Amino acid sequence: MTTPAPTLAAPFPAARYIKEIGRGVNGARALPREDAQALFDAMLAGRVSDVELGAVLMAYRIKGEAPHELAGMLEAAHAHCQPLPGPPDRQVVVIPSYNGARKQPNLVPLLALLLAREGIPVLVHGSREFNGRVTSMTLFTALGIPLCGTTAEASARLRDGTDHGPLAVLPVDVLSPGLSQLLDRRTVIGLRNSSHTVAKMLQPVGEHSPAEGLRLYSYTHPEYRETLTDYFSHEPANVLLARGTEGEVVADARRNSRIDWLHEGHQQTLVDPVGGSLAEVPELPPGSDVDQTVAWIRRVLDGAVAVPAPIATQIEAIRECLRQGTRVTWASPV
Repeated sequence: MTTPAPTLAAPFPAARYIKEIGRGVNGARALPREDAQALFDAMLAGRVSDVELGAVLMAYRIKGEAPHELAGMLEAAHAHCQPLPGPPDRQVVVIPSYNGARKQPNLVPLLALLLAREGIPVLVHGSREFNGRVTSMTLFTALGIPLCGTTAEASARLRDGTDHGPLAVLPVDVLSPGLSQLLDRRTVIGLRNSSHTVAKMLQPVGEHSPAEGLRLYSYTHPEYRETLTDYFSHEPANVLLARGTEGEVVADARRNSRIDWLHEGHQQTLVDPVGGSLAEVPELPPGSDVDQTVAWIRRVLDGAVAVPAPIATQIEAIRECLRQGTRVTWASPV
């Protein structure tokens, strides 16, 4: 019996969308949300030709994504995530990790492990490799914590726990192959694209609702905090927003940071520090050294080194969100 050939997805003509978004900084126009969703869905499905895809990615790199375009893209991205049921009646802390360490150590694994050992379900999703940096996936592997091979395995770890608590570490190529392929276009084009922003915004658990996952999100520039606050104020959200470390959501161990909780159209400042840099900065390992970073994380987990104060503050803010979240009546996802 002859096996039928696989059905190829129908090509998606993107020229009319490129005509709107590709007119340069001053002439480009944002797409309606529905069009942005349709275009991104086609990109994730591999239906856009390489030439058109490159044009779309560069157009958005120049123009930037309008908030409603990001909302449409995120909705399309959620539709291309593999199913990942969460533990019943418990929120999952969702930690995106797509930047890795450049100069400062990547302490995302420390944050995740400190939360999980308290019994808080934690999902870390991200890239295995990124531009030669030390990624969270690399550090988890070096710590002896295996990466999940399927979303079903991730779901089981969140539900049943592991030796490290309810922790699941999920590469994006497992979570969403289509999104992973878009992220990989950076190596071809040499620049990040819209998929990098969208990947960090994912809430991949269950039906993607605010009630199922508390997303951690970070910014590097104060003005971007205002943009994000505006965005999450108009979308179903359950987001803890703070200044991170080189693009990662873990608090910078060297300085205090404001932390806001954005949920159901409300902004609640949980931490508003008076000063920035700490009086006593902890001695940290070099960000480029995997072995030293892993050894330092283990010393913190064993109690030989104190948890850096900004990370301890971030953990308390997460606890507070989870406590208050049990009393919030969440809206259905868009």
